[in-house]
Amino acid sequence: MAAADSPSAALRRRDLCSRGIRLAGKMRADVVDLLDTYVEQQGLDASATVAAVEGVPLAAVERWDEQTGTQRLLENLAAYRAFRALLAQMLEEQREQLGEADAGLGRALAAVLLQVSAFAYHLEELLRLESRGIPGEEGDGPPPPPRLSLFEQKLRGLGVLRELAQWAVRSARDLRQLAKPSAATGTAPGLAESP
Repeated sequence: MAAADSPSAALRRRDLCSRGIRLAGKMRADVVDLLDTYVEQQGLDASATVAAVEGVPLAAVERWDEQTGTQRLLENLAAYRAFRALLAQMLEEQREQLGEADAGLGRALAAVLLQVSAFAYHLEELLRLESRGIPGEEGDGPPPPPRLSLFEQKLRGLGVLRELAQWAVRSARDLRQLAKPSAATGTAPGLAESP
């Protein structure tokens, strides 16, 4: 793991983490805006309770401070790959439901989908920097969706967007932890694996 210990690798990691934190912040702001639009356009109650969405890992984690940097990156990557598939599905359903009647919501969904894809790529870059293999995408996506009613699709979409907003917060927190100088030395649970 010599590459991870070099000063240039540490600077590159810190730069990637800083950019990732900014990307996560922008993504969260856009998702929150999209949530408002989505609730309004779909005729939903903003306070509606939604069950956990199948295929999306929850952003909350027990013993977060005990995770290694690699675990953080891998969990983030798996989550954003799942969101990429779910958002693509939502976009397709949106087009089927409304056609071009509400192009604004479709554009906003497509923009967030692009941000999620870019963020997943950014996480892969961080893993490559650490000479970590990038896990394949097989099995990362959600299972084929069951046939849902229109209302169930709307609620699932609400759940996906809410959890994505939470993941953006968690991702920024994970990247801040990874950017700490002690992360490279292994004195904190950063990218270097704990003994």
